[in-house]
Amino acid sequence: MTDHATSDRSVRKTNWTQGVLEVVCAELGLDATGAQLAKFTNNAVYNLASKPITVRIPGSTAIRQRVPKVIAVARWLAHHDLPSVRLVADLPQPLRLGKHTITFWHTVTPAPAETSPPNGVELGEILRRLHALPPPAVPLPDWNPLHPISQRIREEQVLSPIDHQFLLDTVEELANGLASIEPMMPPGPIHGDAFTGNLIPSSTSAVICDFDGAALGPREWDLTPVAVGHLRMDYATNFHQQVVERYGVDVTEWSGFPTLRRLREFQLVTSVLPVLSANPSLYEQWRYRFTSFQRNDDARWSPYR
Repeated sequence: MTDHATSDRSVRKTNWTQGVLEVVCAELGLDATGAQLAKFTNNAVYNLASKPITVRIPGSTAIRQRVPKVIAVARWLAHHDLPSVRLVADLPQPLRLGKHTITFWHTVTPAPAETSPPNGVELGEILRRLHALPPPAVPLPDWNPLHPISQRIREEQVLSPIDHQFLLDTVEELANGLASIEPMMPPGPIHGDAFTGNLIPSSTSAVICDFDGAALGPREWDLTPVAVGHLRMDYATNFHQQVVERYGVDVTEWSGFPTLRRLREFQLVTSVLPVLSANPSLYEQWRYRFTSFQRNDDARWSPYR
């Protein structure tokens, strides 16, 4: 029964984005026939079959509000020739359709089948170059990672009052911790969600995508997700060590890392809160993570399925 309900929800979710895609393509003279849904987490990402164009449709109000920043960051990175996804110059950026705010990207030319997946060496190089860039002309927002977490906590509908209060207390704990850390590096423009999952293999090299979290903040934060992934997940490759060797800094040796690790783990625990009631298949892994996080232990976590 659960699988069937989940499938129905997935169909409904895909149907509305498919409808938006078809209207948008018709308005611009593009052909939506055969378009493939490549990904749907915060954004629905469609690859057109008729042209090498990728259409990105935000899935929530919060994500739609970030679109102007995403466009500005994409143009900034392209100006400095960073390996990153590129906007299509001769299409409207963004195109507004009712409440929807759609962007258009050049589809990344696939890497040969025998190419290895993106790794920490490529991530470390991209971050090293990104952190050396001058700030973009359009100012980035200040890094404020606890704001979206607090929004998700307010939206959750499945937790006991005790568990809900624990999350609220953790927000306060982390706010105090972040205010007291001593930076290892000067702050500057950051990607905001830098891990190998946001690298796309191409015919030449990996390119970075997903600029929703871009901000002006601690560069140490961009080194944290891959470090926490190494400590928490059973990845076959030590991407963290590869980043250390290419970037030249081991964030785990910094006195502020325990706070940023706690923050990253809190993100990973709270990321599915708004959809737990709608997708109960996530609950078992969420509960495991939540209990582990409460205990502050070193248990290994699995990806959400």
